[in-house]
Amino acid sequence: MLDRIRASLPSLAPAEQRVGKLVLSDPRGFTLMPVSELADRAHVSKPTVVRFCRSVGYDGLSDFKHKLAGSVSEGVPYIHRSVDADDKTSDIMVKVIDNTVAAFLKYRNDASASAIERAVDALTATYHAGRRIEFFGVGNSGIVARDAQHKFFRLGIHGVANSDGHMQVMSASLMQRGDCVLVISNSGRTRDLMDACDIARKNGAIAIVITASGSPLASAGDIHVAADHPEGYERYSPMVSRLLHLMIVDILATCLALRIGSEKLQPLLREMKNNLRNKRYA
Repeated sequence: MLDRIRASLPSLAPAEQRVGKLVLSDPRGFTLMPVSELADRAHVSKPTVVRFCRSVGYDGLSDFKHKLAGSVSEGVPYIHRSVDADDKTSDIMVKVIDNTVAAFLKYRNDASASAIERAVDALTATYHAGRRIEFFGVGNSGIVARDAQHKFFRLGIHGVANSDGHMQVMSASLMQRGDCVLVISNSGRTRDLMDACDIARKNGAIAIVITASGSPLASAGDIHVAADHPEGYERYSPMVSRLLHLMIVDILATCLALRIGSEKLQPLLREMKNNLRNKRYA
């Protein structure tokens, strides 16, 4: 969030820049001050403080303070730290956990609720129409696609997860208007996924893409759910990206479950749990 404010400063009006500099100089203090004190310290009017918050992408001062407080909470880092070959096990533990927590909090502060809303609207419409919902991903993202298929399956959705490029193209070729495909990619540059996404859309399906902003795939779908993080997509063992994608899938599945309604889902999940009971040791 602080990086976002820093990057936005040159495009802001001079008065709003002063508010931004006040945030950067004391982010924790900014969250605690009333608007009158903030305006006095930045030598601006109270409406200018609110305008600054909106200029950098937030609903107002209250929303800005809430998300700023989350990003600068005591003990929560907002710098991605890479592990080193000579790190101790304890150092690796701290870095891996801190990187994940930082990425999650950054996503919470930066995520577009409207993109999630549009994705859930599309999934809900597909569910009620009884049409297909499929999940595409390759490599590490293919595993996330399988996890998504499992979560949606528990909601009574008979979706299919495909991680093979040929199968994705064939599956996309069979899609029709009213179907929905969820495409997951860390880099957003995988040719197979781009091809399958294009084919699905040409056949009338809605394509929801979970990928990095600015990537080719981000502009190839109907709905882009941004999954931005500090971990480079060239890593051989992605960690933060995988967990971030899983969390986004959890958000979509939870929102869809609420749209479907507990009256319909609770009996289904209860029966499923009862039928699985004899699979476990007492």
